[in-house]
Amino acid sequence: MGSTSVILSGWELDNPVIPASGTFGYGKEFAALYDINCLGSFSFKGTTREARFGNPTPRIAECPAGMLNSVGLQNPGVEHVLAHELPEMATYFHKKVIANVSGFSVEDYVYACEKLGKSEQVGLLEVNVSCPNVHHGGMTFGTSPEAAAEVTRAVKAVTDKPVYIKLTPNVTDVVSIAKACEEAGADGISLINTLLGMRIDLKTRRPVLAQRMGGYSGPGIFPVALRMVYQVYEAVKIPIIGMGGVRTAEDVLEMLFAGATAVQIGAANLTDPYVCRDIVEALPRVMEQYGIENLQDSIGEAHHGK
Repeated sequence: MGSTSVILSGWELDNPVIPASGTFGYGKEFAALYDINCLGSFSFKGTTREARFGNPTPRIAECPAGMLNSVGLQNPGVEHVLAHELPEMATYFHKKVIANVSGFSVEDYVYACEKLGKSEQVGLLEVNVSCPNVHHGGMTFGTSPEAAAEVTRAVKAVTDKPVYIKLTPNVTDVVSIAKACEEAGADGISLINTLLGMRIDLKTRRPVLAQRMGGYSGPGIFPVALRMVYQVYEAVKIPIIGMGGVRTAEDVLEMLFAGATAVQIGAANLTDPYVCRDIVEALPRVMEQYGIENLQDSIGEAHHGK
């Protein structure tokens, strides 16, 4: 059987399958369904400096080939995560996890990253400068190379953990932002987050979501995500975690061929709670089908072929 392991900034994962932040909570509900230690890791619920209730409802809207969400970073805050969620997580997940961090100022990012970076359970920090569901934060930093670089430099100054910057697709040139993050010291790039979208209720003639717009995720965005991973891989030398509409082992291979070292699965968890387990189990068969002995060696193959 071929090797499914990959190396992410010196951290060896048993496989590249990682449930995405915001779709897996802290893993507890999924751990009741199957042994989540089969996963490479998971990115836990996006964490901010202070607790957040999130956006008003309705927060979710259905779409063809996906869904819209406008949850608004609901979370208990970094102090609670450190005191309660991480210790409980250690009882059912015995690998390191990815800490996803959001903020409304550079100081917010620094505070949360410094705190979470001291935890032995955290393998890397995923700094989210790409959230389309909150005002005055998140995506504000991710739409400018200068602002994304500023966050990157500030966070790198307070932690020794690898720092991956999660980028938004809602820009004209994602490559320039990825390059700015690399130049500012980022250890890796995560992309893509959701595309900004909306639905309108035909009866009320009003937007379905209380915030009017939200993040579109699901299989409909996979080709966009794949294109952006491909473009960024050609422009930077640091690893990429690819995501956006992934739902099968074949999708994972496409992401790796495009240039991703690991792959996150998001919206698919909400429709099939076993999807990540099933992808992990299917990977060896799909690798054999396409003549792949080692997943690490297949990263970026679409750029040069076999």
